[in-house]
Amino acid sequence: MLATVTDKGQLTVPKAIRDQFGITPGSKLDFEPQTDGSLRVRVLSRGAGNLFGLLHRPGAKAKSIEEMDSGIAKAVAARNQRSK
Repeated sequence: MLATVTDKGQLTVPKAIRDQFGITPGSKLDFEPQTDGSLRVRVLSRGAGNLFGLLHRPGAKAKSIEEMDSGIAKAVAARNQRSK
């Protein structure tokens, strides 16, 4: 399947490819040049499901909603103080 690069360096991914690989507006594509001169393109996963475990700290006690709210409030207050 062919695609053309515009004057601005933009590329339109053909609809059949977008549909097949679930490429939607905002999707990230990773372009990786290969030693043989070819180009590998990967669709990077999106969505909240990919965030699972991102902040996992083995052995750390889980925070309560109240503790999280308090931490957020403190961070916002500190940021507001710095911006004055």
